[in-house]
Amino acid sequence: MVTDQPARRWLNRTVIGIGLASLCSDWSHEIATAVLPAFLATMGAAAAWLGFIEGTADGLASFAKLVCGFYSDRLPRRKPLAVAGYILTALGTASLGFAASAWQVLAARSTAWLGRGVRTPVRKALLAAAVTREAYGRAFGFERMLDTLGAIIGPITALILLQLLQHDYARIFTLTVIPGLAAAALMAFAVQERGRAVAVRERFQASLRALPLRFRRLLVAVGLFGLGDFAHTLLILLAVQQLTPAYGAVTAVTAATGLYILHNVLYAAFSMVAGAVADHMNKGRLLALGYALAGAMALAIVLLPPGLWTLALIFVLGGVSVAVCETAEDSYCAELVDDTRHGMAFGTLATVNGIGDFASSLIVGGLWTAFGAPVAFAYSAVLLLAGSLLVLRSS
Repeated sequence: MVTDQPARRWLNRTVIGIGLASLCSDWSHEIATAVLPAFLATMGAAAAWLGFIEGTADGLASFAKLVCGFYSDRLPRRKPLAVAGYILTALGTASLGFAASAWQVLAARSTAWLGRGVRTPVRKALLAAAVTREAYGRAFGFERMLDTLGAIIGPITALILLQLLQHDYARIFTLTVIPGLAAAALMAFAVQERGRAVAVRERFQASLRALPLRFRRLLVAVGLFGLGDFAHTLLILLAVQQLTPAYGAVTAVTAATGLYILHNVLYAAFSMVAGAVADHMNKGRLLALGYALAGAMALAIVLLPPGLWTLALIFVLGGVSVAVCETAEDSYCAELVDDTRHGMAFGTLATVNGIGDFASSLIVGGLWTAFGAPVAFAYSAVLLLAGSLLVLRSS
């Protein structure tokens, strides 16, 4: 158990510092995310390339999360590892400005996501250690809210920079280093890490087996859901493709970016709502609801006629579902596992999610290119809804 009791006040300096670091980091890489599909289009890259890039980057990050989560439980201080991860993400994202081919985009995106893999389980363990168990939902919801505010500011900044810099993608990507390094500075100087008991030193396999049975059952449901949980940057590409015939390429890119901003506004708003609800209800059932909303989003793509209003509904469902899923997953994980093993638990959870993201982005992107969007998102809907049912049974 921890050696120092965390402050009873859940909204403390560490929670705020971690939230602001998440905001700045998401501000940085969401600028890049918003313009990445259009940037790849200038290279003639298809949906399969975008899926391959996002899936590979997520897959690499997932293994980094597992290793760093395991390793961080054995460190007396976790914060330096988190700072290093934020710096690597900032530099990797900015290096997209030097990419001249899809392979170079893959290398830069993978570097940035490797940094995310290093920092993510450490940041979550630091956040869980800063509050009491009764406030896990609010703390993780607050962090998700600020993280997503960065994801709102990012695309807005991207829209402004697209106009000011006349679609000079290289300069846009390079400027992302400013908020990215600000995130690292906030983690370094605003976050306070309390003393804690270090986990018993044991082999990796023994550490995995020591995780509670309920948590391991949760991982099975998370894995099934993850196999259908494609990267939501594919929604931007969907909007661009569906809107271009009616509105033209430039207007379609602007509208798609606006829809992504709407997605992230709802993501931010519902993260805090989901966190407050999570502290007063069964977190497993809340997670099942989030998974079901994601399934409804995929079904809307398949069943509803294409158009601006259908796309708006899809982005709304996407934003709300991500808010509920991520907040419920993190707070449920923190609740099920002892705090001395939080690094391993968050790393394992993130790895299962990352493997699913890797597979789903590749499969959805490939099915889309080969057979069209309805087939790709029908595959996704089946697995998303199956994951909802399984997590409901195991909760």
